[in-house]
Amino acid sequence: MGTAGRLTHHVLVSRRRTHRRRPTLRRHAHWPSHHDLGAQLEASSGLLAQGGVGPFVDGGATLGADADAATRPPSVLDMPLTQLGWRDPFHWLAMGWRDFSRAPLIGLFYGACFVAMGWLLLACFQRAPEYTLALSAGFLLMGPFLCLGLYEVSRRMAQGEAPSLFSSLMAWRAASGQLAIFACVLLVLEMLWGRAALIVFAVSFDGMPDFHSLTALLSPENLPFIVTYLAVGGVFAGLIYAISVISMPMIMDKSVDAISAGLASMRLVSTQTGVMLLWGGLITLLVVLAMLPGFFGLLVVGPVVGHASWHAYRGATTPRD
Repeated sequence: MGTAGRLTHHVLVSRRRTHRRRPTLRRHAHWPSHHDLGAQLEASSGLLAQGGVGPFVDGGATLGADADAATRPPSVLDMPLTQLGWRDPFHWLAMGWRDFSRAPLIGLFYGACFVAMGWLLLACFQRAPEYTLALSAGFLLMGPFLCLGLYEVSRRMAQGEAPSLFSSLMAWRAASGQLAIFACVLLVLEMLWGRAALIVFAVSFDGMPDFHSLTALLSPENLPFIVTYLAVGGVFAGLIYAISVISMPMIMDKSVDAISAGLASMRLVSTQTGVMLLWGGLITLLVVLAMLPGFFGLLVVGPVVGHASWHAYRGATTPRD
């Protein structure tokens, strides 16, 4: 064999050897070394001890899913709720009065807002009674948002901080996006409530009635209208109450999304219906009594109920010792 033949043979052999080594290099790139394999086996045994699976199931995807599930924060829907007692609503009111007495000027500011809302409702009843229920629904929408400032005052005092009017007015900024979503949900319910109220008026009267006073409204011939009116309003008010009883303070306090907060609130009402009905009845009774003397009672009752609502949220979501 000549020199050229020997060189050609050497090149061919070198190429064959290089070609044979490549699969070995690829296998090494895809499969772990003995050291890495031991580390993965140790991780797998730890997961198995916790009820998980090893890293070789489903190509390692299950191991990653279990690791993500272990580090994922618990959902607000899984949050344990405190078992409430019949005395708790009265305790919340006492705590609300305590907070109001510790920051009376801030409370009176919000109370004045509630009084102004009452006067506007009365003016609407005298001039356009068909829109009274719709405006009442709007107040149910505005009321919880006004109470955000009172929640912030109670939260700061519970943490040993000094509350201020400015910080209470800016409380919505902590979770403005989720509060806006929740406001849209309440707005849709308010619009449905207003539409249902107009239908009740249309079915009950030929034309628009002239309710120049509450005495004319409460006349015996209007009894079917009043019963239907209150029944429709009660359905929507109950639904809004169930969705929002602890939602607003929860969104502000825990920065959860609006849908989860609403579902958690409904879970509280559905699982502890008796106590929550008592709480809703107390709020309704106090607000109605406060509206009788020209709405001036809301000057104190409004902020007290707002502070008490914060303590209701904390009492329902904070485990007891």
